[in-house]
Amino acid sequence: MTAQEVATAVPPEASDSFPADRRLEAYRTMVLARSLDDRCIALQRQGRIGFYAPHAGQEAALLGSAYALAPDDWVFPAYRELVVALVRGASLQSVVDQLFADSGDLTKGRQMPNHFAFRAQHFVSASSPIGTQIPQAVGAAMAARSRQAPIATIAYFGDGATSSNDFHAGMNFAGVFRAPTIFFCQNNGWAISLPRDRQTRSPTLAGKADAYGFPGVVVDGNDVGAVYTAVRRARRRAVAGEGPTLIEAQVYRFGPHSTSDDPRRYRADSEVESARLRDPVHRLKTELLSAHLLDEAGDAKIWEEARGTIQGAVTAAEAAAPVGPLSFFDDVYASLTPRLAEERAGAAAQVPAEARRP
Repeated sequence: MTAQEVATAVPPEASDSFPADRRLEAYRTMVLARSLDDRCIALQRQGRIGFYAPHAGQEAALLGSAYALAPDDWVFPAYRELVVALVRGASLQSVVDQLFADSGDLTKGRQMPNHFAFRAQHFVSASSPIGTQIPQAVGAAMAARSRQAPIATIAYFGDGATSSNDFHAGMNFAGVFRAPTIFFCQNNGWAISLPRDRQTRSPTLAGKADAYGFPGVVVDGNDVGAVYTAVRRARRRAVAGEGPTLIEAQVYRFGPHSTSDDPRRYRADSEVESARLRDPVHRLKTELLSAHLLDEAGDAKIWEEARGTIQGAVTAAEAAAPVGPLSFFDDVYASLTPRLAEERAGAAAQVPAEARRP
């Protein structure tokens, strides 16, 4: 089924349009995310954090999809979904604390940097293996349906994940059982260094949904409103019991796959420069300027405030105490077993008193 056919098959509703009164708020979040992206790459290069996976160029796809979800929906991210976490209410400080793995890190220093988890925001921990979040999202959706909870789950992944076993297993199961899941593929053109045309002969990635019996939709991932509409419709189908939808948001990754990557080894600078002409942050700014909701002075202030807020969070994270070494014994069981309690006491005897933080 083509994007055109899906658009015709699903009747439009007023709620399918991005809320006009939230466009400036959305732009502020995009600016904060872009500024944080720039700062985090610099922090990694300076040796102050260990790893980062940038999302520059993909902000509109992330933001538009996040706004279209309900608070009770569950998010199963890859590792570029920082914008989604911010939209859903995760604090900037908690994000920065995770990157520094300090005592404010909700994952207690046990995850890689950039692998956030926010239980209160229904944002599941990211995993490094490609595609593992896809069947997890389907399983959670089936569990929610068995409890008659009117929610959807959304799995985020890149174009490279469509070549994984978990993608096919998750898609097939969801199609057969009509799981209330949204499969959100950010096709940024590259699976690390492998170009999209070396991964598949399918004309679109969304077309892969045909084999599993549910709709696939292609959307301009640089258009916040278009992404919002596609996800709203997919969510409406899901909670109505009509099954899953695969959405292919066509975007472009401006920076490296991660801070461990050098994209200059496999793509031309001219390709990136061409893609930057479609910068989603600049696009939304232009729309706001045209609608007289923003002027250049106001825009400059938004960027200045974003950078100041980020600096404050970084300063606080670097001043925070480290995660206590005895926290290693926490969360293994609801209550410590006698053996673990004995081991913890033994470890505590080896740790200086000032370092015995919980």
